Amino acid sequence: MQTVIGIDLGTQQLKVVFYDFERRQIAATENAPLDLRRGEVGVAEQQAHWWLNALRDSMAKVDADVRRTAVAIGVSGQQHGFVPLDDSGAVLAPVKLWCDTSTEAECQEIMHAFGGPDSCLEKLGNLILPGYTASKIRALKKAEPRLYGQMDCILLPHDYVNFYLTGERCMEFGDASGTGFLNIRERSFSEDLLRAIDADRDLLDCLPELRGRNEAIGTLRPEVAAELDLPSNIPVSVGGGDNMMGAIGTGNVSPGKLTISLGTSGTVYAYSDQPIIDSKGSIAAFCSSTGGWLPLLCTMNCTVSTELMRGLFGVDIAVFEAQISCAPRGSDGVLTIPFFDGERTPDLPRAKGCVVGLTSQNMNAANLMRSAVEGATFALRFGIDELVALGIEASEIVLTGGGVKSATWRQLVADICGAPVTVLNQEEGAAFGAALQALELIDSGRNIADFAQEHLSRDESRCCEPRPAAVNFYKDSYADYRRAVQAAAAMYA
Repeated sequence: MQTVIGIDLGTQQLKVVFYDFERRQIAATENAPLDLRRGEVGVAEQQAHWWLNALRDSMAKVDADVRRTAVAIGVSGQQHGFVPLDDSGAVLAPVKLWCDTSTEAECQEIMHAFGGPDSCLEKLGNLILPGYTASKIRALKKAEPRLYGQMDCILLPHDYVNFYLTGERCMEFGDASGTGFLNIRERSFSEDLLRAIDADRDLLDCLPELRGRNEAIGTLRPEVAAELDLPSNIPVSVGGGDNMMGAIGTGNVSPGKLTISLGTSGTVYAYSDQPIIDSKGSIAAFCSSTGGWLPLLCTMNCTVSTELMRGLFGVDIAVFEAQISCAPRGSDGVLTIPFFDGERTPDLPRAKGCVVGLTSQNMNAANLMRSAVEGATFALRFGIDELVALGIEASEIVLTGGGVKSATWRQLVADICGAPVTVLNQEEGAAFGAALQALELIDSGRNIADFAQEHLSRDESRCCEPRPAAVNFYKDSYADYRRAVQAAAAMYA
């Protein structure tokens, strides 16, 4: 048996997948939880060494005989995190994550220095939003000038795992496009934007080499191989952001599909063979990791919302599923605006979650829990509308992420979005995409689309079709939700 490894560094856990590509089956999958340090004013941080500890713990759970079959590794990682290194490779500060909204002021300062939001969209393709890496760099300079002065290299989370595995420092187009300082049309760092972050220092000196195609960035260091009990010197692919690897893992590598990820964050994205720039800034203009582009909408509160509601009522997942299944469509008029951790789309970093429409008759646990699921799905439905308005055509939604385990949620996506939902047998999403990218290293005669077609298959038992009566019902509920969002935006702008 030979396997390729996909590593996915998420927000709540790190996952490893060993894929037996000859038998086309998962040989092993394990994970380890990650802590998240939250603070006032939107702070969300992790320590980089937590990621490495989680990787060691996950690998240790895999049978040693399976580990020794590995022939290549690919890494996926949560986007936008800021990992500053000194000249010895040590991490200088806690890593501010994608869900850290504490740098709103720095975003405005950077955009002002660059000529304003319109200039950012025109010249870069993206606004500078609180989740992106750019403002985190400026925030470190302001808060910790001594540490900032020691900064020698800027990496993203998946880059840091690659650095641990191989000793190589590099960045890849897809993940780099979520920093805010990549010109996504030209696929190059913007020196003007970097000067807007810091006019006193040439930050280009701190950025690693950009890689534009899947290739081995290096091989597994012998000391790391011994630590993880893996074969030494096996190649490590360039990897990418979790959305870019999720696109590979859901077969979204050519026009015609939408992927919706029901994870800590919610995302909806599609492949494009040309840049897609949204003049309103709702859709992020990202590059894909497969040579194209990946226009994407991100919400910050997807399974965050459902987990908060589940915790509020102290129920396990099975009870939660039973409750949302028995509650009526539209939660009997209860609407949840799921902005519990602020929100990226719409751009409301100071927003709060809201529950509206409560009466003495409809205020019960089942309605509140279902409304959290519906609210998170409405937020993603908005992303589909925005993508369609930009010319993206897709007749199928491929669903991935932890929320896929809920049969009720899968059907809700089909009904609210009015499109067939496909669920794959290979449900690991980003981790599986990273494994397929690793496979490309050892079978380089074909492209990634070939591997996606060969190694992905539908799980017919979990696919679902939209129900006409439900689709019609949710048109009105979605309109109510959009009006409620406008009211929340007025409160928290």
